[in-house]
Parts: sequence; C-alpha cells; structure tokens
Amino acid sequence: TQYSFKEVFGTLVVQKELFDVVAKPLVEDLIRGKNGLLFTYGVTGSGKTHTMTGSPGDGGLLPRCLDMIFNSIGPFQAKRFVFKLDDKNGVDVQSEVDALLERQRRDALPVPKTPSGKRHLDPEFADMINVQDHCKVEEVDEDNVYSVFVSYIEIYNNYIYDLLEEAPFEPIKPKWNSCNTPVRNGDFIPPQSKILREDQNHNMYVTGCTEVEVKSTEEAFEVFWRGQKRRRIANTQLNRESSRSHSVFIIKLAQAPLDADGDNVLQEKEQITLSQLSLVDLAGSERTNRTKAEGNRLREAGNINQSLMTLRTCIEVLRENQLYGTNKMVPYRDSKLTHLFKNYFDGEGKVRMIVCVNPKAEDYEESLQVMRFAEMTQEVEVARPVDRPLCGLTPGRRLRNQAFREELSRRLELRGGPIGAEPEEQEMSLQNFPPLPSCELLDINDDQTLPKLIEVLEQRHKTRQTLSEEFAKNVLAFKTMLQEFDSSVVSKEQYIQGKLSEKEKTIAGQRAELERLEKKIKTLEYKIEILEKTTTIYEEDKRNLQQELENKSQKLQRQASDKRRLEARLQGMVAETTLKWEKECERRVAAKQLEMQNKLWVKDEKLKQLKAIVTEPRAERPERPSRERDRENPAQRSLSPPPVPSAPPVRLRHRRSRSAGERWVDHKPPSNVPTETVMQPQVPNAITVATASEKALAKCDKYMLTHQELASDGEIETKLIKGDVFKTRGGGQAVQFTDIETLKQESPTGRKRRSSPSNPDPAGDADSEWTDVETRCSVAVEMRAGSVLGPGYQHHAQPK
Repeated sequence: TQYSFKEVFGTLVVQKELFDVVAKPLVEDLIRGKNGLLFTYGVTGSGKTHTMTGSPGDGGLLPRCLDMIFNSIGPFQAKRFVFKLDDKNGVDVQSEVDALLERQRRDALPVPKTPSGKRHLDPEFADMINVQDHCKVEEVDEDNVYSVFVSYIEIYNNYIYDLLEEAPFEPIKPKWNSCNTPVRNGDFIPPQSKILREDQNHNMYVTGCTEVEVKSTEEAFEVFWRGQKRRRIANTQLNRESSRSHSVFIIKLAQAPLDADGDNVLQEKEQITLSQLSLVDLAGSERTNRTKAEGNRLREAGNINQSLMTLRTCIEVLRENQLYGTNKMVPYRDSKLTHLFKNYFDGEGKVRMIVCVNPKAEDYEESLQVMRFAEMTQEVEVARPVDRPLCGLTPGRRLRNQAFREELSRRLELRGGPIGAEPEEQEMSLQNFPPLPSCELLDINDDQTLPKLIEVLEQRHKTRQTLSEEFAKNVLAFKTMLQEFDSSVVSKEQYIQGKLSEKEKTIAGQRAELERLEKKIKTLEYKIEILEKTTTIYEEDKRNLQQELENKSQKLQRQASDKRRLEARLQGMVAETTLKWEKECERRVAAKQLEMQNKLWVKDEKLKQLKAIVTEPRAERPERPSRERDRENPAQRSLSPPPVPSAPPVRLRHRRSRSAGERWVDHKPPSNVPTETVMQPQVPNAITVATASEKALAKCDKYMLTHQELASDGEIETKLIKGDVFKTRGGGQAVQFTDIETLKQESPTGRKRRSSPSNPDPAGDADSEWTDVETRCSVAVEMRAGSVLGPGYQHHAQPK
C-alpha cells in the first residue's frame, strides 16, 4: 500500500528540520497578520506530544515557535496593557498613561503576578526552551508595536476546560453546605466548562478563557508548562502517559501602527490587527480491545474516537463539495473540536497537519487508516485570507523619530549640553554668568551693596539676553535645517511613492497573470484528472472485455467438444435404440399373433361347446341340478365361485411374486382402498413407500406401483404396474415400465339364475333349456393364454 504526502520525515529527523519545514511558515504568516492552525494526528503512543513539546535539550515545535516570535518582535514590543483583550475576541488599545495606571492597579492586587522572564526558570523545562538557533522573521514591520497573548485549553469528553484558570483544578470534590453535610441534590461539583461563541467576524472563540500577556519565550513557556501539568493523562496498556483530551495552545499576536510622529500607538481600533496561531495536540485514536479500557477510560476513548471521526467526516464533506460542486452542510457542530476550528476550514487561515506513525506491527491496521485519512485531507483546498489594507502613514516613522532624537541630542550637546544633562554639567554652564556679590546689609546707610547687586544682575540679564538671542538663532537655524530635511524627505517620499505605485501596478499585473495562470493550471489539472479517470475506465473496460472474450472462447471450445461427444453418444444411442425397437417390434408381433391365435382357439372352443349343447337330444337332456344339490356338492360347480356374502370366512393367502429373489420398491399411494380379496400381492424384501424417492430407488432393482380405479361394472380394479430401475448418465435413477398385472374382483350375486321346479312344466322345457345355456355362458370363466391365476381374475401381459 502506498500513500503520497508533501513531506516525509524519517525516524532520525531532528526537531529543527521539522520546524523549518512545517511550523516556520505559520509563524511568518502570524507576524504578517494571518491565522494558522497546526495539529498532530495519529494513533495513541505514536509521538504526537513529543513532536509538539519536545524533550530536554531538544525543544519541540511549540517552544521553537515562541522563540522565533520573540526573536522577531523583541525590539518592537509594546509595554504591558497597551493592548487589552476584550471578552468578545477583540482587542483595544490604551494610551501610555492608561497602561501605566493599569500596571499600577494590577501590581496592587493580591493576585499572583504574571511570570517574569528574569526569574529563575524551572529546571524541569529549562532545557526545552534553550534554543540556540535564534531563528527570526525577516522584514518585520518596524513601524508597528506588538504584544503576545497566550491561552491554553483542553477538550475533554467533548467539554472545553481552561487549563490556566486560577481556580483549583483538582479532581472533583464534594460540595458541603453550612451544616457540614453533603448536599443531597449535588454531591459533586464538576469543573466549570467553557462555552464556544462566534464573534462579529464569524470566528469561533472560547468565552471566559484566561489570556496572559507575555513578553519573552521563557515567560510564555512557563505559562504553557503550568497548564500542561493540569492536563488529563492516564496510563493505558499502550501508553504510559496517554493523553485523554485534545489540548489547544493559542498564541495571539496584536499589532498596531505608530502615529505620524512615531512616538505613540495609533489610537484607532480599525488599524489593530489580531492574528492567531493554534497549536493542537490531538489525543490518539485507540481500540478498546487493545487498551482493555474500562469505566472512565472507556468513556474517554469513546469521546476521543467520536471527535476524530467527526473531524474526518467534515474533511470528507469539504472534499466532496469541492470535487463535485455540491453544497452539503459540513457537520462542524457535532464536535467541539471541529466547531472551534470551523473558521480555519472555511478559509480564515493556513492549516498544517503532522501525521505521526508508529512502526510497530500491532498498529499496522490503525496506521493505515490514519495515513488514508491524511492523504485525503491534502485534496481539500481552503481559501486564503485577503491581505490587510495599509494604514496610509509614511513608512519608516520609527527610524525617523529615532534619528531626529539622536540629532537633537547631538546639536544640544554642541550648543550647551543635552536636555537631560547631569547637575554637574548644568553647574558648569552657569559659571559663564558673573558671580553674585554679598547681599548682606549691615548698615542702614550702606549704599554700595545694592548698586553692586543691581549692576551684577544687569550684567546677568544682558548675558541671558545674549544667550536667548543666540538660542533663538540656533532654533531658527535648526528649524530651517529641519524644513530642508523635511523637504528632502518629502521629495524622497514622493519619489518612493511613485516607485511604489509603479511597483504596485506591476505587482497587480503579475498577480492578475498569476491568477489567470493558476486558473488555467487548475483547469488543465481538472482536465488531466478527467482524462486519467477516463483512461482508467477504458483500461478497466478493455481488461474486462479481454477477460470476457477469453471466457467466451473457452466456453465455445467446451461447447464444441461437448457437441462432438453428444453427437457420438447420440449416434450410439440411435443405433442401440433402433436395434432395440426392431427386436421389440418383432416380439410384439409374435405376441400379437399368439394372442390372436389364443382368441381364435377360445372362440372355437366356445362354439364347439355351444354346438354340442344345442345339438344334444332333448330326451337325453340332464336335469338341471337344484341349488341345494349345488351346496352339497360344490365340486360339480368348481367353475363358478360361490357368492361373496354366503362364502365362509377363509384364511387369506398371499400371492407370491415371480420375482421374489430381487429387491423391489413397493409404491402404495395413501389414497388406495384395501381390498378383501383372497389373493393379495406380496413381494418379499420390498421397501414399501407412499411416495417414490431417489434414495429408495437407488437401493432396489425393481419397481411396482399399486394403482386403483373404478371399473365399468362398479367394482374396484387394481393394477400392479411393474418396471426395471436403472441408473442414468447424470447419476440419477430412472424406471422403465415392463409389465402390468390387473387384479379384478367380480361378484356373481348380481346374475339372475332360474332353478328347475320340482314339477317341471313340459311346455316350458324349451325356454328353461335356453335359459340354462344363457346362464351358464354368462357365468363362464374367461381366461387368456398364459394365465395362472384363479377364477374371477384376469392377467393382461403387455409387452415392453
């Protein structure tokens, strides 16, 4: 699996190299008045906190960012409380006097003072901020004054807490009332969470968050370290010091231009620029089946994973909106983490992400998910903020004011000493005046002391006037020189302004050209992307068509071979079937001939019997036996079975099949009606089933189906349909029917037979004769050739 990133750092990379590539551009943008966001992302234990904070002797990104900021703006910092943050994410500027009063008021309060950079540093973090690189931003605007404010918050269980709040930030304590008993309705006081709000510029900020003004790297890092000790960490099976919350260290830089004289800050709120750099240490995603978390740790892990999932969802929606031109709502409010940095993703600053990957094999699956998400975030583009407008004042005001002061001091030294001369120098300058005589009057008639004093004072007055005239001349000369200097400066400014206007026009033209080229590049990239996707689709279609063609070719080859095999098999089957049917036709013809011969023989026999009966003389005609004699001598009427109702109960005898040595499937449907015939079909070693199944057929060689239907005379006719079982080519079983046996029961009780009376009537002899013949013929047993059954049954042997 491969993933593409803008920069990839190995395991031996030093913090300085990582800072120069990732964080240094964000610090430069911060000083130029632009916002920035830098966060570390990865699984738990992958080194996110180490990357952000560093280790003793090798500071991480955070201390290096602070060091670069103060190295750049150090000489141009404003005094404390000149800039004052309000509670609506804005900043106000105060005069020097108001700032001095504010400092005096803060010093008089009995609250802990702001840490000073001159105090002794905590050895726990002293080595982390001992950065010897002295990195700084070039071309810092020297006509501005700067102030740095820092704040430190954490997002724990989707709640925001201030890590710099002076209130005790200890585990939850019980709340007690005036009676020294716990309150029933609220035994515990949760830490006070903060609320997110939106300012007038639609930027999100945390209300009531502590923001400390710092003047040095040491002071800022000490504030950070004080909040770091309050951050929630815990020991898990994957990390001994696992972060249980997302920490956000916010650096705000307020800057405002100097006035036209270059002495004081310009008292216009519209000219104040407030930029912000957020350094975020995200908590690592973790799987509970590996950390074995329970209780609070499990809840913390769930909230961490949920916030990271919301971050991923927001990035995916932004990417989808940009790729497909949709306008889906980005779910920033689903998590405090994404809601806080909503303005960054909407284009209010530059966003950088550092992906930390642990090369352990156990983290392989989670690391793949992290890198897949990080690669996808590179496709999201955010709009860059517009550069802030110029204040309209002449550049170089600070340097000009400084040069003016130096020149004034030099001229005053040449003319009589600087303004801030020491008392000894002032005393030396006063020696040019005549000394005053003694002013003590000892006599009322003393007329010398006062005239001498008047004379000396007049001399001093003349000297003073001379000095005043000389000073006025010097002032006039200096004013003339200043006017000449101003005129030269104005001419230079005009020349510079002309050059600047020309350069601005050139820059504007180049920017327009750049924008046009960038649009053209984006259009070409979009076309290239479309062509690549189209090429990929066509290649995929080509591969699919080739694969389908190969499959069709193989299928056609298989079908051709199957067709050849089928033709050969069908030819063999046709030949075999032809031979079989030829033999079958011959056998059927022979059977039909035999059957017709048997029918003719039976008819001949009947005709012979009828002829014999008809041609028999009347005198010798035997007397018709009575019904009583028939009962006494049943052997005389063996050809006609007795009626069923009058027959005595006999033991049923089972008919034995001719194929008793074979295994049969006896298929008897449940709808059959049991018959009360003397002979019943019975096949030994048979499997009796109600429904034919392949399992039963596989075990037997023969098959017999018992079928019942109603005959034309109203009696039940039972047919035994027999067949051979053989295996098919597909592995199944098939039955070929070969024979049908019909079991039919006829009741003689329905026939009308007339008995001979005791005194026969001679006149009716002829009629009784014909009646007897008709009766005898109607009850005659009809048997076909080959039948071995008893009377009253028919056997139909049908050929195969």
